[in-house]
Amino acid sequence: MAKKPKKAPAPEAEGEEGEAAPATGGSTKKRVILIAAGVLLVAGAGGGGFLVMRSRAHADKPAVEQTLPVAFMDVREMTLNLMPAPGQSQLRFVRLKLALEVRDAKVASEIQPLMPRVEDTFQVFLRELRAADFEAAGGTYRMREELLRRVNVAVYPAKVDAVLFKDFIIQ
Repeated sequence: MAKKPKKAPAPEAEGEEGEAAPATGGSTKKRVILIAAGVLLVAGAGGGGFLVMRSRAHADKPAVEQTLPVAFMDVREMTLNLMPAPGQSQLRFVRLKLALEVRDAKVASEIQPLMPRVEDTFQVFLRELRAADFEAAGGTYRMREELLRRVNVAVYPAKVDAVLFKDFIIQ
């Protein structure tokens, strides 16, 4: 009797080869991922080094533009009555000390003769306000922006950069 070869080992061999092929393919995928990660790491390190060197180069340059001289001009202290709220008979007052920030002393000397006009502009605007206009979170911010706009109209062609509150009391 002739012995028949076993067919079972052949499929197992194919299965082993079949398993070996994906394992090689999987390791190839792992190698590609590792190489890509390495390339990204090197590129990121190079970019970071470039940014550090660039920032050091800019830090060595003198900061001429950052140290611009500014001048401050005090506005006379003002005490003004506010408009009463509807149905309210008690008078409310606001006391302000303001300063104007300008580019330099030359601009301040141009604005100094116009200070009566600036004070008048501020008083006309502030007398129309109510105490509730100051109570909201953005109330003082809006008031500062409006005062800046009005002072720049009053002193044109000179320019005021900011209106600063030195003292601000509502009674």
